[in-house]
Amino acid sequence: MAAIVAAAVLLRFADLAANPGGLYGDEAAEGLDAARLLHQPGFHPDFLVWFQSDGGREALFAYVVAGAFQLFGQSVLVLRATAAAIGVAGVLGIGALGRRFGTWTGVVAAAWAAGSLWLVCVSRDGMRNTIVPLFGAVALIALLWWLNRPGRWSAAAAGAVTSLAALYTYQPLKLLPVLVLVWLWWLRRTDRETYLRLRSGLIAFAAAFVVVAAPMIAVAVTEPANYFGRAAATSVFNPAVEADSNPLIHILRTIGMFGYTGDGNGRHDVASLPLLPLPLVALAALGVWLLWRNRRDPSHSLILLSLPVFMISPLIATEGYSPHFLRALGLAAPLGVAVGLGAVEFAGRVRRRWGRGAMSLAIATVALTLTAVAVWSGLAYLTRPTADLYTTYSYQVAAAGRYAADHPGSVVIIDYYSGTDIQFVYWDDPPAMVGPGTRIENPRAYSTIIALRPQDLADALGPEVGGHAVAVAWDPSGAPTVWAVAP
Repeated sequence: MAAIVAAAVLLRFADLAANPGGLYGDEAAEGLDAARLLHQPGFHPDFLVWFQSDGGREALFAYVVAGAFQLFGQSVLVLRATAAAIGVAGVLGIGALGRRFGTWTGVVAAAWAAGSLWLVCVSRDGMRNTIVPLFGAVALIALLWWLNRPGRWSAAAAGAVTSLAALYTYQPLKLLPVLVLVWLWWLRRTDRETYLRLRSGLIAFAAAFVVVAAPMIAVAVTEPANYFGRAAATSVFNPAVEADSNPLIHILRTIGMFGYTGDGNGRHDVASLPLLPLPLVALAALGVWLLWRNRRDPSHSLILLSLPVFMISPLIATEGYSPHFLRALGLAAPLGVAVGLGAVEFAGRVRRRWGRGAMSLAIATVALTLTAVAVWSGLAYLTRPTADLYTTYSYQVAAAGRYAADHPGSVVIIDYYSGTDIQFVYWDDPPAMVGPGTRIENPRAYSTIIALRPQDLADALGPEVGGHAVAVAWDPSGAPTVWAVAP
């Protein structure tokens, strides 16, 4: 476990100051709100839990980032390091969940999570998605604790943790209450005695869930368009959704993420590599088979049911690339258990057929495979060319901000969302910013006028002045991406 944690730390923190570089707008929104929580008097999220900006966001991650800023200073590196630290905690959480099914199941689950390219990518971006694997694992652990020690206090704890994980993290875990209901229904049909033991704590579970959920329920009731807007906009049921394929192809590609297809978004993936490489798909499939064989055991059925429940989000949300790895994050914890169980079952089968010596070889094969996946993940992530990162992480916006900072008295013509990057990075002394299409009536009030498009300068200054703009930043292919003019 020490070696696994060391690998998790290395893969998430190595070269973090420079890689991925740039700053994507969703990251900047988290950092900017964290800075406002610390420095802007009277600023707070709605009902202390919800930001309406950036499409609507849960505030939990921003609070954690604000604490990190208070301790270590405010910067892009600290923002991303906070996400990386939570990613390491997620590895421990997945290992602890797997430990409920045996020591080696926990070790293998943690080893997979530590070296998974999917989870490495998520952990190195300063966005709230990074907290899903940790909270997903903790919620399942709380439900198993309630199962193993039925009572009002364990039920209340499970209800509170389920509510926290479902409503205060990120979209995929909002299906946790659905999982609990389906699991209880399954227990009622297959294990009446266990169901009756848990039923005695249902009132405590529901009461704790509602108490913790109350602020977010208030948000949903008073701001329904903002709260439900993002989920509605990405759903297959929205006729205006902008998908990269038809629903059938989307479903096939999403299922194919296990071994065959990857996410085309460079923030979620590298080179569209699959979520699981084929050797680990085989182990996970063996683990799912074991879960199915033991489906009448309440703990196994909880993990088994969580897999189809958490597949719902990536299957019905068709907006953007297919598959969409962020929407699949609810799978991280139960998938780790499946990989761990599959590895243990594989070694056990080899021992029963060929003896203890062959089992040692099987264990070594699993260990070598997990190590190779971790090394492959690190190399794939850390050696990506800048061309794959430039637009993905808004390098051009970062360049515009740097140029403005180097030329005091400048103004940047930029849209509000992209301007969030500059507001956060240069919090102490931000340059002036105006939106595209705005006419600058007195250009000589600024030392330099900067834009991401020459047309924005022409619109703001007129074609005569705007036509004198020169390129000041270029992408890896040599194409200009930032222009400036001194009026």
